[in-house]
Amino acid sequence: MRKMLFAAAIASVAAISSASAQNKAVTSKEKPNIVKVNLFSAIVRTGNVAYERKIGANTSVQLGAFYTGFKADGTVLRGFGITPEFRYYASNSGAMQGFYLAPFARYQNFQLKDGLNKGTLNTFGGGLVIGNQWVYSKGITLDAFIGPSYNSGTVKVSDGTNSFDLPGGIDGFGVRAGVTVGINF
Repeated sequence: MRKMLFAAAIASVAAISSASAQNKAVTSKEKPNIVKVNLFSAIVRTGNVAYERKIGANTSVQLGAFYTGFKADGTVLRGFGITPEFRYYASNSGAMQGFYLAPFARYQNFQLKDGLNKGTLNTFGGGLVIGNQWVYSKGITLDAFIGPSYNSGTVKVSDGTNSFDLPGGIDGFGVRAGVTVGINF
């Protein structure tokens, strides 16, 4: 699992690093970076931020990270995740605005607590989202997305029984959705 996380992190860093070389065609008036926060995350007691970088005429890469203290079905999940993704913008506006398709990967690491039971959950997965991003004149962005995801993980129990009732989407099929607000620079 750590090897997959390391590979995903290296791929993300390589893609973001290559963005500098590929952005020579970007004029000084274009702003190739966006930092954003997911507004839906607050509903489930999660802090979620993302950084998007333009790498081509219709493409960008994004790296998201979150930390949560989420509680569902009597189970408390406390931990973090990272989500690298590649975005292809199908609009005439080019990268960073308009309709897009984005395959993504995701690694999650949680501490679990359910009554007297304690354990850890590590998952690795991915999916595909469709979305639309708007960039307004003052550099404010709005991004809405939704799509299917799948995560596969292992639970290691440290105290208590041998099982946890995990909420849907944490391990198995789920939906990734969000609305972010950001700053284009």
